[in-house]
Amino acid sequence: MVHLNRIYTRTGDNGTTALGNGDRRPKFDLRVEAYGTVDETNATIGVARIYTSSDNPFVDEMLARIQNDLFDLGADLCTPVTSAKLEYEPLRIVQEQVDRLEREIDELNMKLQPLNSFILPGGSPAAAALHVSRTVSRRAERLMVQLALSPGERVGEPALRYINRLSDFLFVASRTVNDNGAKDVLWTPGANR
Repeated sequence: MVHLNRIYTRTGDNGTTALGNGDRRPKFDLRVEAYGTVDETNATIGVARIYTSSDNPFVDEMLARIQNDLFDLGADLCTPVTSAKLEYEPLRIVQEQVDRLEREIDELNMKLQPLNSFILPGGSPAAAALHVSRTVSRRAERLMVQLALSPGERVGEPALRYINRLSDFLFVASRTVNDNGAKDVLWTPGANR
């Protein structure tokens, strides 16, 4: 259980932050950038939910589960995967979370027509907001992959699979809230030449 009695601690005034295992890293450290961008993704989904909460409760329920998962993912990334023994069992993303996301992608995608073009972000406020979330989640994925490939760093495979599936989910969800794709704005290559 997390207890936050004080919001400011002054421990980061020197430009470092504590990881879940107690190690301190600079605030610009790649690991901190990765879980910070996961947090940013979560915040953008919160904005998208302003639009989905009343108009698309089915998608909104899925997004609520994803927001909780993203806190799990942040906790996972905040505690490096090492062979060192910790006093607690670190929270990790598990394959079941990836599997659920894949089922939800498939469930939403069944109602959509196949695409013949790329989609421009927009159509409805909910769809536009979900496209912002999609692009931020892609940035989080790029940082997580970079972290996983960095010497001395590891990222769990389920965490990498989850963040990869998330952008797919957000794309399909954006089409779903765009009247199942009817309000999608399609890209016309070279239209303004």
